[in-house]
Amino acid sequence: MAILQPLIDLAAICYAHGIRHVVLSPGSRSAALTLAFSRHQGFEMHAVMDERSAGFIALGMAQQTRKPVVVLCTSGSAAYNLAPAVSEAFFQHIPLLVLTADRPKEWIHQHDGQTIYQSEIYGKHVKRFFELSSDYTNADVVWSINRITNDAINIAETVPHGPVHINVPIREPFYPALTENLLQSDKIRIIRRTETEAILSTEIWHELLNEWDDASKILIVGGQYWKSDRLNTSLAKISEELDVPVIGDSITNLSGSKSFVYHQDLFLSATKENDKLQPDLLITYGLSLLSKELKTFLRKNPAIQHWHISQDSIWTDPLQSVTTQIPVSPEYFFDNLFEKIDYQLFVQNSDPENDSSYISEWKRKDERASAILEQYLSNLTTLNDLTSINAILTQLPLSSQLHVGNSMPIRYVNALGKTDRINGLFCNRGTSGIDGSVSTAIGAAIISKFPTFLIVGDVAFLYDRNGLLIKPLPANLKIIVINNRGGNIFRMIDGPSKLPELGNYFETTHSFSAKRTAEDSEIPYMQINNFTILDSGLSTFINKPGIGLLEIFTDPEENALVWKGIKSLMLSEE
Repeated sequence: MAILQPLIDLAAICYAHGIRHVVLSPGSRSAALTLAFSRHQGFEMHAVMDERSAGFIALGMAQQTRKPVVVLCTSGSAAYNLAPAVSEAFFQHIPLLVLTADRPKEWIHQHDGQTIYQSEIYGKHVKRFFELSSDYTNADVVWSINRITNDAINIAETVPHGPVHINVPIREPFYPALTENLLQSDKIRIIRRTETEAILSTEIWHELLNEWDDASKILIVGGQYWKSDRLNTSLAKISEELDVPVIGDSITNLSGSKSFVYHQDLFLSATKENDKLQPDLLITYGLSLLSKELKTFLRKNPAIQHWHISQDSIWTDPLQSVTTQIPVSPEYFFDNLFEKIDYQLFVQNSDPENDSSYISEWKRKDERASAILEQYLSNLTTLNDLTSINAILTQLPLSSQLHVGNSMPIRYVNALGKTDRINGLFCNRGTSGIDGSVSTAIGAAIISKFPTFLIVGDVAFLYDRNGLLIKPLPANLKIIVINNRGGNIFRMIDGPSKLPELGNYFETTHSFSAKRTAEDSEIPYMQINNFTILDSGLSTFINKPGIGLLEIFTDPEENALVWKGIKSLMLSEE
């Protein structure tokens, strides 16, 4: 009898906790897990040939649902191939339940196939690691597997979210007979963790409001964050009614107020003085900042007081100035901050005492940068990365969500600052690698009801095209590959751009196209290689029903000139 009952119950416990999606890569040692989930019939099963792509597809799904997604694989190097997605999920706070099948420990280093050291294989890049016993008939082991499964799911869902790893050693035989049914037992126990909301005491609020009152120049800066209407509403009130500048990168997903600042990456420079912009009180929230210019400015011009809003147990201080970490959600904090200050001003019948000219200075620079950028774009008549991505952002449907690959694409998007009008922007900025951007967008599109667009560079696309092996591909996904024949970002960086090895060892110059990949995956393909048809070609592509892939060909040298041109113009106009 090859039925491993505790693993059947493991799948049932996942279902009881609300997990509905399982991403798996085919394998033999993982057969018992695969059958437990597939024969449950309550899960949507997604088979992905390549484990690296599978991990990112699961990440894209969990990114949308904010519920754990199961990703499972067979033993050996298969588990290692999940590592890039696991580390991205860890630093981006995305919940995954990673199940890796394994050989029994006694066979490690005994020349047995697909057997490696899988215990704690992801190191510190998971919230918790568990390993099951391979003795599935022992009563204590049955109890332990039930407890571990509940614990793992609850940990993945606890704020801050993240991946949890369960290593599952399995002995042969592990294939059931054809006549055997896989049914959950009546001994399953579901253990739920009660949700709570962290709040601040009256005493703490008094201390914070005293520091607010003492500050003349108050600045709010958001890092990477999902699009939150509740948060954006509170930040808009604070900015518009209390005269406080609010700054965000494209990955911050700010929207809903004309007073928000978006072009800081263009008008801030590490080589210029911006004394008027230095804050007395800096309030930050979210994950990483994308804008290097903003990070450099805030490091060189530290605030007297710096509050960081985060429920992460890790002390993060990338700006090297944090004085107070406030462990509550940004939504709760800014809701209450505005209400308390607004009530205080009402009772006192007074106006805000912070310096209103401070927000005016930020807005003056932001509006000037926007005007210079629009004028610069209107004078460009060549097909390059900047004009291409600007045209894409201009034509995206309001209901769409946008995924952007790392390296130059996300920097172009951030500089253009036109993403507040869409339904959310996503980018793998947890580790900021180029791997997984295609697969993440595929996973997100499978879950999302909205049109899902991906802007990705050619190297990142080629690096992750195995994600397109999943069947069926989501019909609401459209991929736009910006093909500049290599890692074009290295032409923008002073160091490698001046080296003779630039083409061979930094840019990795190539002559590949996405066309054959599209054909292999049966995706309708279009290409644009002329500026005169950019707008019409994009319109045709965007409005054509179903999945599609558009490839825009640009020249790397022209791209470098255009990018450096706008940067130089910003400096000269200041």
